[in-house]
Amino acid sequence: MTEKLGIQPIESETRTLADRVCDQIATAIVKGDLAPGQKISEPELARNYGISRGPLREAIRRLEGWRLVERKPHVGARVVELSARELIEIYRVREALEGMACRLAAEEMPQNEIDALRVLLDQHEAGVDQLDGRSYFQKEGDLDFHYRIVQGSRNGKLLELLGGDLYHLVRMYRYQFSVSSSRPKRALKEHRQIVDAIEARDPELAEMLMRRHISNARKNIEGKLKDPDE
Repeated sequence: MTEKLGIQPIESETRTLADRVCDQIATAIVKGDLAPGQKISEPELARNYGISRGPLREAIRRLEGWRLVERKPHVGARVVELSARELIEIYRVREALEGMACRLAAEEMPQNEIDALRVLLDQHEAGVDQLDGRSYFQKEGDLDFHYRIVQGSRNGKLLELLGGDLYHLVRMYRYQFSVSSSRPKRALKEHRQIVDAIEARDPELAEMLMRRHISNARKNIEGKLKDPDE
């Protein structure tokens, strides 16, 4: 009925605008430009992104679904802020699930996807070098090394778990705890070792390297939580 009335194109345009703004706000949250716990001001965001409140509210609802924004009674919408315990729990879950995804990728990922992973890591290295090794920012989806590994596992349930509820939270903390440390270059080196193991079709090594990689990231976070100025 809406298509006959000519409403559908307008809705599609609105959704497209909401998509764009949602991605922009998500990037701002991941990079810490909108800090954990910060109140979401709709008028301010509408001015900053040059959009009306309708598409903005749709974008914020989507960010709530991604668990990057939470709404509390009598408080309003805020950028999510995890406790130290919740954060470490997420990394322990990642270690197990992404280790399994990497094992399966060593068995299932075709050579053309492995070649594409190497190209992606070359692009990541150029980005890290541009920032003098201070941070390692990965865009979402196909531009994210970890997402590509999970895709390569050919396991729908792993993709559902790691590409769903956990995904954007992991991106946020993965980036923010890599800033201003020696972690970015080490992480990139570990990524390359993981790809080598996948290409060698060594599932046990691939799983061990991914688990160690995420364990190293968790230990980096634990160190920063103990000493924020480090």
